[in-house]
Amino acid sequence: MINLLGFFGMQNNFKLLNLDSIRKATLYEEPYPYMTIDNLLQPDTITRIVNDFPAIERRGSFPLSALKYSGYFETLIKELERSELRDVISDRFELDLAEKATMITVRGVTNERDGKIHIDSKSKLITVLLYLNPNWEVSKEGCLRVLYNQQDLKHYAAEVPPIAGRCIIFKVTPNCWHGHEPFIGVRRSLQLNYVTSEEARESHLKRHRISAFFKNLFFKNDAYSTY
Repeated sequence: MINLLGFFGMQNNFKLLNLDSIRKATLYEEPYPYMTIDNLLQPDTITRIVNDFPAIERRGSFPLSALKYSGYFETLIKELERSELRDVISDRFELDLAEKATMITVRGVTNERDGKIHIDSKSKLITVLLYLNPNWEVSKEGCLRVLYNQQDLKHYAAEVPPIAGRCIIFKVTPNCWHGHEPFIGVRRSLQLNYVTSEEARESHLKRHRISAFFKNLFFKNDAYSTY
């Protein structure tokens, strides 16, 4: 006879995400609430996730609706949208995310236009940045920095190399400055946001969809377009 409780318990286990890494991570309060995580992904799944990363040849953030993906990457998306992850992040940042909409966008390459110091929009409550590059050179280029202000990229509280499995989670505040030294080439990342409302989510995704449409229309053969 099948143990249904055990069966459904196994079905609820995460295959790719390591939620304990969030539970155990140090939450820093300065210059704004953030945590960095070295191992958000189960180590034995990283190569498969990277191999299933969707083909993206142009700069910019792409909504999931503009991409073709399957396999382990699709499983990763499903796990990122699960309530268990939301609950862990909500608990760590002491922020009620229960009824908040989620939004996922993906980047494949960056160029000299990317990495400029900025804060995230007010309609975003939490930003999760997960990197999916199998390796990274010692170079500081492309490494995300948690910054103290909007002028100085060299004055930072933390630096996160975009190596597969590395992650930064931060609360969106009026001073959540971040950025990186310009990098031209493949720099794969996935961004999950908890946003204030479904309307805010649709507004963000509409902008990304329009941008993706024009990139695909005018820059099909330009791998590192500056559009």
